Amino acid sequence: MRKVAIIGGSGKLGRYLIGHCLERGYDVTAVCRPESVGKLADLADRITVVPGRTDDRAVVGRAIAGCDGVLTVLVPFGVHDYSSGTARAVLDQAEPGARLVFSCGWHITRDGQDRYTRRFRLLVRAMTVLARAVRFADIDDQVRACDAIFASDTAWTVVRGSDLTEGPSEGLPLWAPHVGDPVLASNRTMRSDYALFMVAALTDDDLVREAPAIVGRGTPSARAHLGVGAA
Repeated sequence: MRKVAIIGGSGKLGRYLIGHCLERGYDVTAVCRPESVGKLADLADRITVVPGRTDDRAVVGRAIAGCDGVLTVLVPFGVHDYSSGTARAVLDQAEPGARLVFSCGWHITRDGQDRYTRRFRLLVRAMTVLARAVRFADIDDQVRACDAIFASDTAWTVVRGSDLTEGPSEGLPLWAPHVGDPVLASNRTMRSDYALFMVAALTDDDLVREAPAIVGRGTPSARAHLGVGAA
């Protein structure tokens, strides 16, 4: 892995992605909306910033040209297919063989075998209806984006994050192929560690065409799985 593009680099997750990539010595190009370029001013001498919407095919194409890996923050912003437009722009224009890693939440299911609690399903549906009603976000479009990724023959990974929080790193999160696995019961991951897992996935062949659901390594359910005592 030499050159990596980060689609959606100015948000909290994007900043962590940039940091982890720079720590590994990668050449980083970050796409962010023009109004957010200032958020990356402190990194301007270390990365290449491409201003533009992440669903703009020309912007994305320019940013990912020549990249060995692409890290994409799938944000269901607005009600005009922002997530699916972003996913298609990456899938259609990535270099042959490039590793493509996407972020999303636990609500995404690849094969219908995830086991959600009734509370979780109700919460997702309420958020979906409310966010679309105020035209803030279209969570269903993130589902459509991931369906397009799952149908792709590219070297993709969709990292499904649990509830995110800020705090000191706990190390590389644990993962399971389906929500409902006991290891995921704690439903918490440090945001920096979510980014760490995404960056690590770039060079993990075992995660190619997988949709890992992750949980923080220091959570009670993860520690129980690892056979260590409670924190």
